[in-house]
Amino acid sequence: MTFSNTGSVLATLTQVNFMGALTSRVKSLPVPELVCLLDFITAEFQQFIRAMDLINNEALESLLEQLLDAFTVKIGQILQADRTTIFLVDCNKKQLWHKTVDPLGEDLEVRLPMDAGILGYVATTGKSINVAEARSHEHFNSEVDEPPGYQIETMLCMPIFSSKSQHEPVAVVRLLNKAGNIPFSEEDEQQFQAFADSIGIILESCQSFYVVARNQRGVAALLRATTTLGQSLDLETTLRSVMDQARDLMQADRSTLFLLNRETNELWTKVAKADGKTMMEIRIPANKGIAGYVASTGQPLNITDAYDDPRFDPSTDQQTGYRTRTVLCMPVHNAKGELIGVTQLINKNQGTFTPSDEEFLRAFNSQAGMALQNSQLFQNVMVEKQYQKDMLQSLSDAVISTDLKGRVVTINEAALELLGCPVNQAKSKHNPQIWEDKLVNRYVWEVVPIENLQFRLEDSLNNAARHYVPEQSLTVGLLVEKTLNSQQKEEEESYILAVPDRADPNLYYAWGENSAWTEEVALAELANAQSLFSLRNSALYHPYCPLPIPASRIKVIERSLNLTVNPLINPEGGVRGGLVVLEDISREKRMKNTMYRYLTPGVVDKVMALGEGAMMVGERKEVTILFSDIRGYTTLTENLGASKVVSLLNEYFETMVEAVFHYEGTLDKFIGDALMAVFGAPLPLNPPESHGWMAVQSALDMRRRLKEFNDSRPGEVPFRFGIGISSGEVVSGNIGSQKRMDYTVIGDAVNLSSRLEQLTKEYGCDIILSEFTYSLCREGIWVRELDKVRVKGNNQPVGIYELLQNSSEPIDGETLRFLELYSNGRDAYIARNFQKAISYFEAALAMRPSDRPVEVHLDRSLSYLEVPPPDDWDGVHTMTSK
Repeated sequence: MTFSNTGSVLATLTQVNFMGALTSRVKSLPVPELVCLLDFITAEFQQFIRAMDLINNEALESLLEQLLDAFTVKIGQILQADRTTIFLVDCNKKQLWHKTVDPLGEDLEVRLPMDAGILGYVATTGKSINVAEARSHEHFNSEVDEPPGYQIETMLCMPIFSSKSQHEPVAVVRLLNKAGNIPFSEEDEQQFQAFADSIGIILESCQSFYVVARNQRGVAALLRATTTLGQSLDLETTLRSVMDQARDLMQADRSTLFLLNRETNELWTKVAKADGKTMMEIRIPANKGIAGYVASTGQPLNITDAYDDPRFDPSTDQQTGYRTRTVLCMPVHNAKGELIGVTQLINKNQGTFTPSDEEFLRAFNSQAGMALQNSQLFQNVMVEKQYQKDMLQSLSDAVISTDLKGRVVTINEAALELLGCPVNQAKSKHNPQIWEDKLVNRYVWEVVPIENLQFRLEDSLNNAARHYVPEQSLTVGLLVEKTLNSQQKEEEESYILAVPDRADPNLYYAWGENSAWTEEVALAELANAQSLFSLRNSALYHPYCPLPIPASRIKVIERSLNLTVNPLINPEGGVRGGLVVLEDISREKRMKNTMYRYLTPGVVDKVMALGEGAMMVGERKEVTILFSDIRGYTTLTENLGASKVVSLLNEYFETMVEAVFHYEGTLDKFIGDALMAVFGAPLPLNPPESHGWMAVQSALDMRRRLKEFNDSRPGEVPFRFGIGISSGEVVSGNIGSQKRMDYTVIGDAVNLSSRLEQLTKEYGCDIILSEFTYSLCREGIWVRELDKVRVKGNNQPVGIYELLQNSSEPIDGETLRFLELYSNGRDAYIARNFQKAISYFEAALAMRPSDRPVEVHLDRSLSYLEVPPPDDWDGVHTMTSK
């Protein structure tokens, strides 16, 4: 076995077929040959050490540029070219590139396509081109081959090959305009070939060294970044760290990490303001721009010239004066493979972002994704913890959690307030915290004296049982103590929970019953030594029990509650504690009894779910009001006894109220033989603007029900009614005195609907709508325009309409002809053409001799024909009575 000369021993040994050959060879070597072999290997390792030193040298990155500059100058000098450029081949991006300086003195990287022009032809084929008239060459492309502002005559363009292949150029040299205005010769080509191979090896070696050095520094930076990213769970700190580490790792001028918010479909990040400390939030659509493209597709983008990419938005550059050149944008995924963000690097310090950069950023993003996921999980845990705390405090029901022994762990403000703590009192603002400190770790049944609570809770803790017990009674008391604040010289009040004695309801104990209490503890708790001293000689006093307090000193609080007791289950399915929920239904009972008078049970339940504010607090709403009144009520009832009148009215109103409730109306009140209903309050309808339609449908249903009611009383005088409906803004709420309050609505819409109900008498109609209600449902109903009137108490004219039927129901041809005659008559009437109006109205009256609206308009037209109305007459009829 033999080894080749120095410089190839280690390379030979690393070949697969020579593995292990060194050991067998060394065994048989004489000492002189062994020394020679060691010298060979030592010399090669010394070369490797020098190479490693070169790789670790920070000046290596500029070495390639310096060599290119030197070779460029020397080649141009040797071949006497006016301008010489060495283009390096970027096979991954199919581009040729070189460094130059722009007019402002800044470094500029020029990149050209590898498939265009003479340059592209030489780079792809490896063939030289020497032309005396470059512009006339078949492959010439002025955008690629001719520098801006430069006139080409002669050109010599030659490839430089790598040591591995004579078919793959690593660079292309372009020489322009030989001195003396003569073409480049074959001798020039041969002279170039004399040193081209050496230049190729040097350029290839520099690039290899650069890649190795870049990878080595990248690995070290990635290790530092990974270590840094794992040091914080704070999301804002992690964001800043990710951006800084990514920028340093990729040697970019700027870096941004956008996180994806799937709920809003936005990318957001936090960047430092001008002070470098304060962070500000930026949000952009998750489908716009370069970052949006990567976020929406999950595909990375490596852009060599941002201004050539249609996805780039240059407006920010225009505002700031910053010039974006290169962009590397890649997705960030969490451990599940879900896209959670996008990293965006701008302007690589040297050259453009390479495939190696992409690999490093992909590895970095993997680490960043885990760090971000941990930060987000930690933030979510903290948010969830605060959310649960806030939720517990915001619950209207009293909620108490316990440990496995039944002792209080948490108690919300609603529970404190239920027990009597004044949580919102300014003079006792510290009371909630004091109460919470006193009640935590106490057995819940000691301080919440509900019958069988201890049994139910222990059953839940031991057996995971669930209990719901409605309408339980709770009686507790408050002991109010007044003390003088020595610092502020103000009187403060302290409130102490007192629980009744189980045997004697006339005695209470502060903070519940606890046999471990001593006299000293009781004295400190009650803070009233003088009054307690008088109890020492009483038969009730015992030095090892809480001191009893007479009921006369206690403010007694009684509640009606729904009790729920549930176990708290851990992820493994075991019981970890208990949950006691107390729903105060004392006020609810009173409210329900009140609301059942004018709301359906379903609506009452919805109102109760919203709380008393849904009705008790006055608010402005858009609603529709319906007034209904019985016509000829006196005549109907004058021959009936009182009990018969009441029975008949109850039967009538029963069916009319059903029509209101069926269309989600609220019965506002009965006024004698009249009924008032509201649609759209106290709860809005769905959709909210449907209140007009529901009122109209209710009126049509009332018309149908009235017919059925009359048909059920054959031989009796039939009932007739008049209904007025109008829509508008009202004020709704409980109105009245402290002793008597009723839910109602007030406003112009209420007054107008009442006036319209009265107008049904004058126009002989049963249902009249205002223009405001008609506009809400005009597509679904047949109407007849009756008039435009000014009602009593309102100067604004209002259009009024007779409600005929739903438009979904067919209407006969005779009725259509009648309505057409009436409408034509109204048009002529408004146009002051009273003679023509009379002819239309007479024709309509011939079809329906007793139609009251036609009669009214005919009488007015005849009157105006004799005495014309004033010039400012607008066709509006003013009502002089209610």
